[in-house]
Amino acid sequence: MILSNNACLVPTSFWLTGIPGLESLHIWLSIPFGSMYLVAVVGNVAILAVIKLENSLHQPMYFFLCMLAVIDLVLSTSTMPKLLAIFWFDAHHIDLDACLAQMFFIHCFATVESGIFLAMAFDRYVAICNPLRHTSVLTHTAVRHLGVAALLRGVLYIGPLPIMIRLRLPLYRTQTITHSYCEHMAVVTLACGDTTVNNLYGMGIGFLVLILDSLAITASYTMIFRTVMGLATPEARLKTLGTCSSHICAILVFYIPIAVSSLTHRFGHHVPPHIHILLANFYLLIPPILNPVVYAVRTKQIRKRLLHILKA
Repeated sequence: MILSNNACLVPTSFWLTGIPGLESLHIWLSIPFGSMYLVAVVGNVAILAVIKLENSLHQPMYFFLCMLAVIDLVLSTSTMPKLLAIFWFDAHHIDLDACLAQMFFIHCFATVESGIFLAMAFDRYVAICNPLRHTSVLTHTAVRHLGVAALLRGVLYIGPLPIMIRLRLPLYRTQTITHSYCEHMAVVTLACGDTTVNNLYGMGIGFLVLILDSLAITASYTMIFRTVMGLATPEARLKTLGTCSSHICAILVFYIPIAVSSLTHRFGHHVPPHIHILLANFYLLIPPILNPVVYAVRTKQIRKRLLHILKA
């Protein structure tokens, strides 16, 4: 840590507070957070194993589900081990480079996950609205290309965030981040100097990812529902919609916690800080926990294979 002439700091590390205001409860909070992280890891690893072992699941929708499982493992592992270390060992310090790396992984893979949901919506659109072309359009190569495109988009969108912090914001008023992980705005608000560019870029990325992706997904499902309503019998409509139910549930599980956390962070100025931080942690934990549950419950092949593995 170096002091500049104007009393701003040139930090080599930061201090993560954990859950501010609930420090006395950290050891108790570690129980639900540790349990949720364990469930997320076991659930997503189980999904990956089942899809690998079950040849009938080697289809585009389940390949996208594998991508979601890997992303959820990265997202939860980017934050939870450090949070648990804070709870258990008071390991509050995090090096500057580690902080920026954590920031990149969190925001990058949240962006990638949104892109995978968009690709899954396209898969459902082709499968329902143009079923005769589904196998020719969503080939294994096409699925791989969509996954790579989602990853590259995440890297290109989020890559500049830590770079801009490194180049534009070397000085900070304090090294204490009132958060449990290195979230972009939590770091930027501590900086000395003009943060307008960083703020505008962060808001722009949020708009591009959350708003545009959700609008594109909504448009695809509007066309899907229009096609489904044109089917001859109610049974056919329900059966067709059933193929989309898991994806719709996963989308809601992903976007609703992020939207609530973002709105609370930007507009909930009277909300206690520990509520902000708890919501921010939940939006990184809830999708990794619930996605495997949703697909295991809603997908017959996955459910049967899981039961077979458990009985073995």
